[in-house]
Amino acid sequence: MKRREFINKAGLTTLSTIIGAEIVYGINLPKDYSPLALQDPDPFKMFNKHKEMVVLNDKPWNIEAQAHLLDDAVTPNSCMFIRNNGLIPKDIDAKAWTLTIDGESVTNKKTYALADLKTKFKQYTYQLTLECGGNGRNEFNPPAKGNQWSVGAVHSANWTGVRLKDVLEDAGIKSNAVYIGYHATDVHLSMDPTKEPISRGCPISKALQDETLLAFKMNGEDIPIAHGYPLRLVAGGWPASVSGKWINRISIRNKVHDGTKMTGTAYRVPCEPVAPGEKVKDEDMCIIESMPVKSLITYPKTGAIINEGNTLNIRGHAWAGELEVRKTEYSIDFGATWQVCRIEKPVNRLAWQHFKAEVKFPKKGYYEVWAKATDSNGVSQPMLLPGWNPKGYLNNACHRIAVKVK
Repeated sequence: MKRREFINKAGLTTLSTIIGAEIVYGINLPKDYSPLALQDPDPFKMFNKHKEMVVLNDKPWNIEAQAHLLDDAVTPNSCMFIRNNGLIPKDIDAKAWTLTIDGESVTNKKTYALADLKTKFKQYTYQLTLECGGNGRNEFNPPAKGNQWSVGAVHSANWTGVRLKDVLEDAGIKSNAVYIGYHATDVHLSMDPTKEPISRGCPISKALQDETLLAFKMNGEDIPIAHGYPLRLVAGGWPASVSGKWINRISIRNKVHDGTKMTGTAYRVPCEPVAPGEKVKDEDMCIIESMPVKSLITYPKTGAIINEGNTLNIRGHAWAGELEVRKTEYSIDFGATWQVCRIEKPVNRLAWQHFKAEVKFPKKGYYEVWAKATDSNGVSQPMLLPGWNPKGYLNNACHRIAVKVK
C-alpha cells in the first residue's frame, strides 16, 4: 500500500497515534492532504522501526528483524516484527473501545469498556515470546506460498494487561466450552466490511492459562498501533496469529473456532509427514499449537571477522513454545561436535532464555557457528529443515552465522 493510500484510509485519531502527538487543529486539515510528518515514504519512520528491519509486504504490512537486531533481552518496539493480515483499523478511540464476551458457551454475554477492564480486574505483566508460524518459510523447497520470512519473525516483549481467564470467568464459562475465537477491527484487503482478515483462537485450556493476557501495554507503554493498540490478546508460546490485535470481541465456543484462517491449510500442518510438494487434504491437516524448540544467535552479526588466537563471544536466545529450554549448544564443525553454552532460566514461563559462550577456533579460515537448543522433553532442533509442509510452517532448523579468522 502506498503512503498516500494508507493516510487516506486512516482516521485523524490513528494519524495522531502514528505521529506520537495530537494533531492540533487536525479537524481543519484539507481533504486529501496529509501531515508533513507522514509524507516521507518510509515505513520505518511510520512505525518507529529500526532502519535495518526488512519489509516483506506493504499490503498488508509485514516487516521482520534481522537476527542481530534481536540482541536485547526484552525486544524493543523498534525491532519487533509486524505481521498483519488486513489493514490497520482507522478511527481508533481508546476511550470508547469495548470488548464483548459472547458465544455458545458463555453464561452471560457481557460488554466491557477498556477503562472497566483496567479497573475491575487485577493487572499482570509477563515477558511473552511470540513467533510467526511461518518464520523460516524462505528455506522451504518447493517454495511455500506466503511472506518469505527468514529468521526475524519472533520477539519477546513485556506485556501488561488482565488475565483473559478472569474476564471469561466473570462472564461465565459453560461446561461445554471447547475453544475461544477472537474478532477485531482490522479491515479486510477487499474493504468488504462483512469479511474478517483473520479470526483465530485457541483451546479453552490455553485461554485459561495465567499468562494469556488481554494486554493494553507493551514494554510499559501503550501498545503501538501496528501491534494492536488499544487491546491485544497475547498467548505466548503459540503461533503469533493466536495473539489477535485490535480485539473487540471474544467468543467462547462449544466447538473448535471456525473463523477466518482457522480452516483449510491456514496455520495447519500435515498430521503425518508428507513428501515435498505433495497435496494434502484439509481433513489431514492439524492446527498448530505450541511452537517447537528454537534458538537464534544475535551477537555477533553474521560475517564477523576476528584475529587468529582471539576468542569470539557469542550470545542469543532460545525458546520452546509451552516448554522450557534445557540446554543450548554450538558447533564450529558443521555439527560433527557440539559444545554446551551457558543458558539462563526464563524470567517467567513462556519468555525466551538467553545463552552465551566463548568460542575458540583452531586456525585461520572460514567457519560457521551453529546453535542448537534442546527442550525440557529432550527434543532438539534439527540442523536442517525439519520437514516440508504446504504453507511453510514450523521451520526450527539450527541458526548459523559466518565467521572468518584471519
